[in-house]
Amino acid sequence: MRKFIYILLLAGLLALGAGAQAPSVIESVNPSQGALEIAPLKEHQKVTTEIVRNLKRNHYRKIPFDDSLSSRVFDRYLSEIDPMRVYFLSSDVKDFASYRYSLDDALVMGDTSPAFKIYARYETRLVQRLTFLIRSIDGGLKELTLDEPDSFETNRENTPWPSSQAELEGLWMKALKSEVLNLRLEGKPMEEICKTLSKRYHNQLKRVSQTTSEDVFQLFMEALTTSYDPHSEYYSPRSSENFNINMSLSLEGIGAMLSVDNEYTKVVHLIPAGPADKSGQLKPGDRIIGVGQGADGDLADVVGWRLDDVVDLIRGPKNTMVRLKVIPANSPDEHQTKVIRLVRNTVQLEEQAASKDVIPIARGGRTYRIGVIDIPTFYLDIRAFQSGSDDYRSTTRDVRRILGELAAQKVDGIVIDLRDNGGGSLQEANSLTGLFIKRGPTCQIRYADGGTDTLNDRDSRIFYSGPMGVFINRMSASASEIFAGAIQDYGRGIIIGENSFGKGTVQTLMSLTRGQLKITTAKFYRISGESTQHRGVVPDLTYPSLYDKKSIGESALKNALPWDSIGMAPHFTFSELAPLKQQLKTMHKERIDHDPDYLYSLGMIDFLKDAREKTRISLNISERLQEKKKSEKQRLEMENRLRKAKGLQPLKDVDQLEENKEDVIDTPQKKPAKEDPMLVESGNILVDYLMLRDKAHAPRSVQAGAD
Repeated sequence: MRKFIYILLLAGLLALGAGAQAPSVIESVNPSQGALEIAPLKEHQKVTTEIVRNLKRNHYRKIPFDDSLSSRVFDRYLSEIDPMRVYFLSSDVKDFASYRYSLDDALVMGDTSPAFKIYARYETRLVQRLTFLIRSIDGGLKELTLDEPDSFETNRENTPWPSSQAELEGLWMKALKSEVLNLRLEGKPMEEICKTLSKRYHNQLKRVSQTTSEDVFQLFMEALTTSYDPHSEYYSPRSSENFNINMSLSLEGIGAMLSVDNEYTKVVHLIPAGPADKSGQLKPGDRIIGVGQGADGDLADVVGWRLDDVVDLIRGPKNTMVRLKVIPANSPDEHQTKVIRLVRNTVQLEEQAASKDVIPIARGGRTYRIGVIDIPTFYLDIRAFQSGSDDYRSTTRDVRRILGELAAQKVDGIVIDLRDNGGGSLQEANSLTGLFIKRGPTCQIRYADGGTDTLNDRDSRIFYSGPMGVFINRMSASASEIFAGAIQDYGRGIIIGENSFGKGTVQTLMSLTRGQLKITTAKFYRISGESTQHRGVVPDLTYPSLYDKKSIGESALKNALPWDSIGMAPHFTFSELAPLKQQLKTMHKERIDHDPDYLYSLGMIDFLKDAREKTRISLNISERLQEKKKSEKQRLEMENRLRKAKGLQPLKDVDQLEENKEDVIDTPQKKPAKEDPMLVESGNILVDYLMLRDKAHAPRSVQAGAD
């Protein structure tokens, strides 16, 4: 059996914070002046051939390096540069047509000059757009009308390229109208709006001149690597430095993984127990549009900024405050923003450790006690483990201890809470599964060459044999999916929640002459033979999800590897749970159909779905105001229905709903499990199981084995 290197399964752990000040706004701009001419560096030729060779030899997905791949790289590169199709003209794209089927040959030779020629044309259009916008604003926006019927399509990914300069300028003016309307709906006067937007576009124009050859090269290599799959990436020397800092968590920050979404900086993932996660204020899908230093420093507008510049602005010393202005992921409109305050800090292993709680549930004249074990990540103190220390910290060791403590508290069942657990150590996913089964396989791995390995639990001891549930959501990924999938395949416990993320691939980091290459080299499979890739783990009992599956999850990523299956790994199954699943579903549905929190979630899902599906927005201020009032009324009605059902006083208006937008939360206390309606329902499901299984007998207390 080949040696398998245990790696972090999480797509990326970024400890982002803020330090460097934002570049100052230039006082005057010569609109006709763009960036300096940039060209491939001498070193790029060798790096390109190294990347091509590694992709051909080592990537899991075997793709012929031919005209078909060239065409995909060509389309992805244009999409990376101009995703909204508001820069290139159709005549530009026609000029580029000769590259469509020749990029593969150029890449094999290490020639990246076509990418630089395409980028030079984009840069020209970008300067034209910013110059046009700045002149419009400097003219006082006199030609801007907000009271005529007009609209703007926000999703132009598949629309035809504009055919003329006039059509381009029409699109630019519509986008400007939308920005003005968003600021007007925030209550800002036109004078301040002009100042804000002028500053924004001057900053963006200045950044055009700061583009380097390395930036263009990385963008082109990203088009190549992501034509294989979304998790393969080239890291330039600067990006490699940031990646290594982020993986080691050696630099203080807010604990968030960020990416670019058109002109916005988007939150992808939060590090468990990091400042952002602990605050409860920042969520995956939120878009950061402003960054400020300290409690009252000016908010720098970061719309259109380079990602690394935004990261530099957020990153900073421990115990200092950073303020973020964000468009929340669940906001129905871009004008509905909020400002959050976070205190930068390091993430300590102790804060990411598994913890426990107990939920009392009254049913049938008695009170059941359901233990909850919250596992934020699959962690392992690798240094202590490798040095032979007897007291190294790990998920499995901590959970094993907690199981003993819960047994002493005489709980009747346990729920493993894996919500928002983005993964971690594969070794820990394997050994944690072993606490709940006698012995057997836990996961299968297939490599790029077709060879497979099977991970096994070889410890015959069962440390917990009682009823259990595993609670997952859309942000449960990688190691979480391996554990949940194994528990489901064994029939050992009931899986509750939402479809998980669906990341079932393994990446390996390779050093290059210049920078690093992260490449997908293997794929995970459950012991049933099904992949966790793309589909994720499908729960036995489902909860409604506020996450947008079209934008969050593996299935939302372009060119993600598909779901497939291999042979099953022979394993035994627990037989008690399967015959009861349908009854458990029925009892669960009957209960939640009358649960106010569940009904509130359903209403919010429908509300957000309508907002997300609306890609054409009005540019008429009266219509937008009516839409805003309608949206606020819906939100207030939903909130008050929930408050009324819980015996709380209704809110008078939306101002009361939004009055706590700028709370400072340094070290918030996590809600007790008994106050989390979803966890309480998970406990109710286990009680249903106990009552169905032991209908004629007194419920037995949980037993846990010794270490």
